[in-house]
Amino acid sequence: MSVIEPSLSKNYCFIIPCYNHSDALPRVLQNIEHYQLTCFLIDDGSSYEHAQKLTEIAKQYAWVNLVRLTKNEGKGAAVMCGFSHALDHGFAYAIQIDADGQHDSQIVKQLIEQSQLNPNTLISGCPIYDDSVPKHRLIARYITHFWVWIETLSFNIKDSMCGLRVYPLKQTCHLISQQQIGKKMDFDTDIMVRLYWQGTDSIFVPTHVTYPADGVSHFNAFKDNLLITWMHTRLFFGMLPRIPALIKQNRRKKNKDSHWSQTDERKGLMGIKLILMLYRLLGRRVAQMFMFPVISYFWLTGKKQRQASKAYLEKILKQYPNVPLIEKKKLTSFRHFQQFGESLLDKLASWQGDIKLDDIYSPNKSEYLRLISEKKGIILICSHLGDIEMCRALAELSHNVTINALVHKGNAVRFNKVLKQVNQNSIINLIEVATLGADTAIILQQKLEAGEWVAIIADRTSINPYQRVPENAIVWANFLGKPAPFPKGPFILSSALKFPVYFCWGLKPNGRFQIYLEHFTDELKLSRKNRQAELEQTIEYYANRLEYYCLQSPLDWFNFFDFWQFNPPEITNNKNE
Repeated sequence: MSVIEPSLSKNYCFIIPCYNHSDALPRVLQNIEHYQLTCFLIDDGSSYEHAQKLTEIAKQYAWVNLVRLTKNEGKGAAVMCGFSHALDHGFAYAIQIDADGQHDSQIVKQLIEQSQLNPNTLISGCPIYDDSVPKHRLIARYITHFWVWIETLSFNIKDSMCGLRVYPLKQTCHLISQQQIGKKMDFDTDIMVRLYWQGTDSIFVPTHVTYPADGVSHFNAFKDNLLITWMHTRLFFGMLPRIPALIKQNRRKKNKDSHWSQTDERKGLMGIKLILMLYRLLGRRVAQMFMFPVISYFWLTGKKQRQASKAYLEKILKQYPNVPLIEKKKLTSFRHFQQFGESLLDKLASWQGDIKLDDIYSPNKSEYLRLISEKKGIILICSHLGDIEMCRALAELSHNVTINALVHKGNAVRFNKVLKQVNQNSIINLIEVATLGADTAIILQQKLEAGEWVAIIADRTSINPYQRVPENAIVWANFLGKPAPFPKGPFILSSALKFPVYFCWGLKPNGRFQIYLEHFTDELKLSRKNRQAELEQTIEYYANRLEYYCLQSPLDWFNFFDFWQFNPPEITNNKNE
């Protein structure tokens, strides 16, 4: 059964360059068979024995078209031959996958999804290696990364050597007709850099890469390294006359509105480690003293985050100028950053066991304790308003309640390493997700049935690592006086799980941590007939409660990006807005 829509088979095809890889190839074909896409298997002049095996293998799969080159011309030549055949057969996109079985074929589905969302973009795997990778290969890749950054004057290309990609054929074949592209092991990097020069963006999807113990490599250390060196020389001198255009192009990319998940985690792990050590040895006050220069550094160097903070606080003041709880002089972006720094200390303190449940104010603490004593699964709809991580630590350490949190770990890798040093349990129940799907629901259902709690963040749109957020994945709800995109996923998932749903807020408005637990429903029901209207009503209510608690403690909202950046259709043209 196909895992993608049948209509996609008209647009997407596989291209597999193959040179004497007939032994590894069957496993590769078996792994991609369920996609039910046409495959152009390019025999790059394999030896007679391997060529015969390729013929037999191709006969076993009706969707595989075997194309032969009369002599071995190189990987790049084989892939470009595949492009030509794919274009002639009317395909719009070609999925390149190597024949040696190194790549995780399960990631192909995500590559295709990204290609659909970004139709004029090169979608590439970004390798995550296991222990099987030869060390000299890693070193060589880092050297190539360095030169690619110079040749593009940017860090936008995360990896230029992965052989698992989705190419937009129109742009790619146009480039090949205009430029001389490397035909051998220099192909992958050469074409990616030149596509970047041409204005074709690249998106990277993490993919596991394994070097099989019995794998066959055709990489010649002397010849191919010499070839790659010559390629970088050509690219470097080709970059020089393009410097003005590249600077302009990179500036446009930098200023372009982007999805929150595209923002890399800020540097500063050593500073956080130092603060942790000081906290343990000398206490919180000393740690706060050293936190000040660290946060000041983040504030001074984080232009986008600083601007997003300022815009958010201006909305608070503009929409609610007379709310007594808001002290205007305190609502500055620097104080906003300081509050975030305090929340980092709170996380460290809570996982170290220095903050107890008795230290927390909660107007409905009896309800909180009742839920704990019942040992039944519940769903917590949370946000980036306040500190859900502290709630997890308190529940785990004070009452042995497990709260599983759905997270995008890519934006907090360094800080999670620090938390792990404080308490191993801090990362055990973090469930990393890219999108909310059936596989996620099954895992969460099991945890809820075991009496564990599940925390889902509902104030960030589903992860699409780059610009586009599909309209069918969001609901526009009024938030602080302007329509903002909220994800449907958390509420659809909550409906599918059929467990009680609570809103959870962890605030610190006056220096003391406060937990608010609001019962929303015993079971979130969405009918088929009125599903969209019911989702809109539910999310509008959630946005209203989020706004209410933002007013209680404005500096506790830690979404340091332009939350309103995606303009809603129709609403944007309303003159009253």
